[in-house]
Amino acid sequence: MTKNGYQVLARKYRPQKFADVVAQDPIVTTLKNAIQMKRTAHAYLFCGGRGCGKTTVARLFAKALNCTAPSDDHEPCNHCSSCCEIAAGHAIDVLEIDGASHRGIEDIRHINETIGFTPVGGRYKIYLIDEVHMLTKEAFNALLKTLEEPPSHVKFFFCTTESHRIPATIVSRCQRFNLRRIPVEKIQQQLSYICQENGITAEPQALTLIAEKAEGSLRDALSIFDQIIAFEKGAISAQTVTEMFGLPPQDICFALDEAIFRQDIAALFKIAAEVFSSGCHLAYFTEELIAHFRLLLLVKCGQKADKKIEETAKGYRKEQLIQILEMVIEGQQALKVASSEKTAFEMLLLRMARTQQQLPLETLVQRLLTMEKKFSTNQSFEVPSPNSEKLAPQISEDPLPLPSDLPLKPAKVELKKESLPPSIQEQSRFDTVMRFAAKELNGSIKKI
Repeated sequence: MTKNGYQVLARKYRPQKFADVVAQDPIVTTLKNAIQMKRTAHAYLFCGGRGCGKTTVARLFAKALNCTAPSDDHEPCNHCSSCCEIAAGHAIDVLEIDGASHRGIEDIRHINETIGFTPVGGRYKIYLIDEVHMLTKEAFNALLKTLEEPPSHVKFFFCTTESHRIPATIVSRCQRFNLRRIPVEKIQQQLSYICQENGITAEPQALTLIAEKAEGSLRDALSIFDQIIAFEKGAISAQTVTEMFGLPPQDICFALDEAIFRQDIAALFKIAAEVFSSGCHLAYFTEELIAHFRLLLLVKCGQKADKKIEETAKGYRKEQLIQILEMVIEGQQALKVASSEKTAFEMLLLRMARTQQQLPLETLVQRLLTMEKKFSTNQSFEVPSPNSEKLAPQISEDPLPLPSDLPLKPAKVELKKESLPPSIQEQSRFDTVMRFAAKELNGSIKKI
């Protein structure tokens, strides 16, 4: 708790027992069973994104191992001296080391020199290294022998957000646990519980927006919620969250859908201007577009959603939604390097609207099959083709004479289009149609 008596929500509601850990049930069950069966390993590696509970689970495990009065289901009591010292962060037997600031070989050498000392009060001496991927290569190498054969009273707990940076020789000596991102529903439930505990009124939609913005991190969600509480004195609404973080208006995605359906170019430019004038960062808005069109695609694939989403999905084709998603993802990268973000963003919206005019894939394929059938039966059909005569190279009728000392080779003769037989002319027109189709499908057709 700080001097002014206030403790941020992320610290106040940090889990103090395994039952409080959110959305990591398989890992919690495995650790508790290991304690019950007395099969605890000497080294554990906890991997996962930010704010998903890596360090929290490691501390709880350290508490449970050194607790003097654990419960029947191996939960730490949180009352003994060992539990209280670990919770306060100054336990003698549980050493928390920041891998980012203690990453050199000298720091690891200090661990190797002190590892032989027995624990003072608990059963185990535990080294908890956070952000372990920050250790240097030499530090990892110095740790190898100790990590493989430590004394029986020593445990190593490693936490990292970038497990790919840890050498395989270290990973192979640890039991690895991958903590998953916390689902939006679980984060929303936790925020609702905190609202009840603190007498805070908040709309469910507002909590959903906070949970989505946290991107699977409960710590991020609690930090955002702390900021919202300080910003809004009364009830917290979805509009408050939108204004606080400069998020795009909630109905703007549906307005974009209507503009695409109507092919209303003026409305598209108006939407772009509204996004810019609202102060919304384009990265946030493109993420909202991806989430919106992804949900529409899932609805087209059979997933249930609210009535408004389902009605909107009827106006799109499945292939069209996939194409739009690809456009938005590519547009995210283009916006980062564009000289004019607004113009690049407007062009992205126009390209998205153009997909509404494109023929469905099934229709185009059926037309091509019909043309192929007519061609195979020598039926005539009209095909628009480019004026390729101007582009075709012409062969001079009087080639230059060859020197007499060179061996003669058969001359290559290029026939003009007018001199080709009708069947070959039909084949040429059919190839032109197929190339037009390939362009429409954003692909290519190779001649066999």
